[in-house]
Amino acid sequence: MSREYVLERAAHAFPGAIDYAAELNEQQLAAVTASPGPLLVIAGAGSGKTRTLTYRVAYLLENGIDARNILLLTFTNKAARQMLDRVANLLPVDAGGIWGGTFHSIGNRMLRRHGSALGYSSGFTIMDREDQKDLIATVVASAGIDPKEIRFPKADVLADIFSFVVNTEQPMEELLAEKFPYFLPLLEPIKDVHARYERKKKATNSMDFDDLLEKTLRMLREHEHIAQWYRRQFQFVLVDEYQDTNKIQADFIDTLAAEHKNVMVVGDDAQSIYSWRGANFQNILEFPKRYPTAQVFKIELNYRSVPEILGVANSAIAANVRQFRKNLTAVRESRGFRPALLALNDGSEQAQFVAQRILELRDEGVELNDIAVLYRAHYHAVELQLELSRRGIPYQITSGIRFFEQAHIKDVAAFIRVVANPRDEVAFKRMVRLLPGIGGKSAESLWNAWEKSLAANGEVTSWSERLSNLNVSTRSRKMWEQLAATLEEMAPDGTPNPPSEMITSVVEAIYDDYAKANFTNYEIRREDLNQLAAFARQFNDVQEFLSQLALISNVDAEAAPNAGADNEAVNLSSVHQAKGLEFHTVFVIWLTDGMFPSSRSLETRDAIEEERRLFYVAITRARDELYLSYPHMRLNAGYGDVFQRPSRFLKDIPAELMEEWQIKRNEFSPANRPDRRI
Repeated sequence: MSREYVLERAAHAFPGAIDYAAELNEQQLAAVTASPGPLLVIAGAGSGKTRTLTYRVAYLLENGIDARNILLLTFTNKAARQMLDRVANLLPVDAGGIWGGTFHSIGNRMLRRHGSALGYSSGFTIMDREDQKDLIATVVASAGIDPKEIRFPKADVLADIFSFVVNTEQPMEELLAEKFPYFLPLLEPIKDVHARYERKKKATNSMDFDDLLEKTLRMLREHEHIAQWYRRQFQFVLVDEYQDTNKIQADFIDTLAAEHKNVMVVGDDAQSIYSWRGANFQNILEFPKRYPTAQVFKIELNYRSVPEILGVANSAIAANVRQFRKNLTAVRESRGFRPALLALNDGSEQAQFVAQRILELRDEGVELNDIAVLYRAHYHAVELQLELSRRGIPYQITSGIRFFEQAHIKDVAAFIRVVANPRDEVAFKRMVRLLPGIGGKSAESLWNAWEKSLAANGEVTSWSERLSNLNVSTRSRKMWEQLAATLEEMAPDGTPNPPSEMITSVVEAIYDDYAKANFTNYEIRREDLNQLAAFARQFNDVQEFLSQLALISNVDAEAAPNAGADNEAVNLSSVHQAKGLEFHTVFVIWLTDGMFPSSRSLETRDAIEEERRLFYVAITRARDELYLSYPHMRLNAGYGDVFQRPSRFLKDIPAELMEEWQIKRNEFSPANRPDRRI
């Protein structure tokens, strides 16, 4: 029988170095100084989550825990470095022995040491996204898949599908049914490509980004001696932003903590908003079930927002059933300004209000950088981008590039440009390159033939007749005929239809299938295109529509230099992209059912509750002023003006917590003049 011998720790290595009671509030102190064992820290928005985690690391070191026995998992390497730098400033100790970083960086370190157990050498290559796409494309070609027969997903989309399978630990068929239902008929060839891709990576001693976690977890599960080695080393595991972890990340944590169970996870269930990219809300919600002896701490003292904003935030999230209930309280004193609630006629009036109020705030001394307009989806900001551009208010898009500069918007616009001006070389080449089998060289050849046709025969009266005379490959012939029919539909007898109808024709006949195969976020892009069609309803003349697009793009291009890091610019952002940020003033726009919450979320309680958490995140980005607005009417591509109901989330907030603003028009107000610029 073996004898157990216990090594005692050198306790209190730095006695009295930190006065924790003086540095932390009572709630933070309780979490930081908690006894070993599983700990769940629910840290509300603006409550000092990072401070709590940093001081916990310092507390462990001060109580004799060797730095090498601490694992700190974060979602960015920068966050880990910042925390460890703060620890080093708190204690006279080299914290370099701590393993701190992202899940994937930690997995990489483990695999470099022990990856041979899975048949990989320590010099394995980590592929970036472009390398991954190239390898998948090679595998698709070797699988004998004929793109002429089926619209097979492109390598970028396949990479996303494979990534979801890894991170959610779902079978392929379940994943496709949930997120990519239009690819279900291709289930077997996609599974075959996935298997070939895995074999190819192994043969070339290569890993993609997801392998750094998936292969590490497999190594720990299949090789107990390696798992035991790391369990002995990492006697304390600390995890930041735990609400954002996916299934495989939670399993990785549980595997490492299986023996000692000294795992501290910090997060806010009310800010779990990333299920669409694989985050699993169950991880934080069911932590006490997986660790029955877990101590649960709530940190509810908010250092960011005024009490009036926190009152709205607490009410907004209260309706969620599945949550750790908490009540944020403010450290800051009241400014006597209740959040504003505004009902506007339509999106255009909403944009005018936001722009005018931004100008007033700027006059009051609030910097543009400290103002944010938040929305549920990128296309919600179309009218606002137009209004800010017209008024010369610089802005920057945190949630992506400007609406009219997005690839799918420019793709569809190219068809309309060709109909309006058959001599538009750039638009013609962009349009034909969207068809299967047509690349840069083919597009050039087709353009040369098309240009000669125009020179010989003048203006186009029959698109079908003209295009049928151009030579295309057998692979492209079917879609080429579809292109001719679509252009004919867009401009029967050479007379262009209204722009909105032309957009619908392009999307339904050609671009929808292209988008499914080429974009991982197909549904979002389809919503953008629906919004483009709705925007185009303002124009009956195609030239007027295209001129307006060009003018908007040129104004934006001129304004862009003013929106750099060294200049002031209003922040336009989706709520997802704004998480973790804060601003003096926040406008949350398009708070109507179907917009926020989104129409896709209205079918299940879980989806609605995540949308409500997203609304909560939007509210808690504001420090001093908050404006919540909803238009009564919305332009719709197929139905004209559509009446909008206020978001159901607004009903959860007691009327006395907000101030309702009545909007009146004064055409002679200088602040309402569109030529007032910054």
